Amino acid sequence: MTVRITEKTASAYPYQLLIKHLLRTPMIYSPDQEIVYRDSFRYTYREFGKRVARLANGLESIGVKMGDTVAVMDWDSHRYLECFFAIPMMGAVLHTINIRLSQEQLIYTINHAEDDIILINEDFLPMLDAVQNQFTTVKKIILISNTGILPDTSFALDGEYEALLADASDSYNFPDFDENALATTFYTTGTTGQPKGVCFSHRQLVLHTYGTMTALCGYDSQAKISSGDVYMPITPMFHVHAWGMPYLMTHLGAKQVYPGKYEPAMLLKLKAEEKVTFSHCVPTILHMLITSPEIENVDVKNWKIIIGGSALSKGQCVQAMELGINLYTGYGMSETCPILTIANLKPHILEQSSADQVVFRCRTGLPISNTYLEVVDPDGLPVPHDGKTTGEVVVRAPWLTQGYIKDPDRSEELWAGGWLHTGDIGFIDDEGYLQITDRLKDVIKTGGEWISSLQLEDIVSQHPSVSEVAVIGVPDSKWGERPLALVVPKQYEKDSLHEDDIHEFIMDYANRGVIPKYGVPEKILLVESIAKTSVGKLNKKELRKQYANI
Repeated sequence: MTVRITEKTASAYPYQLLIKHLLRTPMIYSPDQEIVYRDSFRYTYREFGKRVARLANGLESIGVKMGDTVAVMDWDSHRYLECFFAIPMMGAVLHTINIRLSQEQLIYTINHAEDDIILINEDFLPMLDAVQNQFTTVKKIILISNTGILPDTSFALDGEYEALLADASDSYNFPDFDENALATTFYTTGTTGQPKGVCFSHRQLVLHTYGTMTALCGYDSQAKISSGDVYMPITPMFHVHAWGMPYLMTHLGAKQVYPGKYEPAMLLKLKAEEKVTFSHCVPTILHMLITSPEIENVDVKNWKIIIGGSALSKGQCVQAMELGINLYTGYGMSETCPILTIANLKPHILEQSSADQVVFRCRTGLPISNTYLEVVDPDGLPVPHDGKTTGEVVVRAPWLTQGYIKDPDRSEELWAGGWLHTGDIGFIDDEGYLQITDRLKDVIKTGGEWISSLQLEDIVSQHPSVSEVAVIGVPDSKWGERPLALVVPKQYEKDSLHEDDIHEFIMDYANRGVIPKYGVPEKILLVESIAKTSVGKLNKKELRKQYANI
């Protein structure tokens, strides 16, 4: 027998999953909780709610209407958080612009997204000045300034953020509309061509918030998150909504600390003074923090930090844990809103020693609620979950982008066979943990065999004298490709570390059968620094270009 839901009555309320509903709970439970910007500004959730309404009224007063696109260029701030809510809640689309794009990429994304209004921090005016004569849709530009003074620019500024809010009412009737309406858009930089536009609806963002809340707040694990935590993002708010965490932490009514520009001294000062307990970042930001001299004066014990964006190496994990940082991994992509997995430790793993836990803390993680992950072979067939058989990671979840903006061909490629293709290679173990072993584009093919650059990086990172490492494939006339290891020594080891030390260290793993001997790099270079992308990941595309003729 088929059971059907009875037809709704004419007066039943058609509840839509809209971002505005995430804001209601903290206004009831935590109206006096604080939101902090650097060491210069703080206010309560009650005041935050009023400013969200003022921003919506202010934008409406300058012509923003439902369906318009409002772009933001700012450091991580309380104002950015206001934009996360006010702009989509009024039915407009929030475009979070990557402030580290090249001039060509910047104007491409502004025009491709068809931005109507740009809210811009005064620090980024020179970037806009360089491209403003190429605008095709931008109608007005609003300055974000700490002084409120409009500077002289070669283009017209149509007002200032705080003045816009000051002249507006602190009450706004945020409308109901279809939960599938577009809420946010941003652009992910790929290895070839122009940046790709991805977008998410209200429904997707709300469901992502609830799924992440289940994963972080609902399970007994090494790092349970609650409204009692003090949250500070160290992932840019322009990058996949800072992993969606500002929506979650606002919904929980937790104290939030926004650090502005990422400076080690300021981040650690805020950690100490505001008693930050929860953050997330990429490995390069963590490296910047744990190698900063200021960390010696700050108690970082029990600071819960999720690492994403790039693989967390065992060496870095151990180094952070020795400082008392509660470190573990999360995984996702720009196309996935982004969180797909969290490396929560199961109860029986929590009983293991800290040293034994490192393997699981560095695992890519367990799928969060409503996420289906599979690893498939080249024919699209699932491989065994045996902890060793690898394939491409494919995924289904209710918050995945449905395609790239104005790019149907790449959208079809992304969703071939009804699964979103991540482009990552990995395996699933018998506990259900996913482990990414490489990107399809980064795997090293030597003599017909594949070598995982991530595995080699993980091994090298465990050498006590290594600060950073990247492994890439470089052309080889005999083998097609061979691995090249680029190693940044720790500051005090610069004069004593040699390439042969690293080679012997890796060879020990080969002799023990951990990696094949053909996977040991013949070339190892000690370098001062390693190229990074605009969001702090290892820039392997640039590294392959830089060292192609080595």
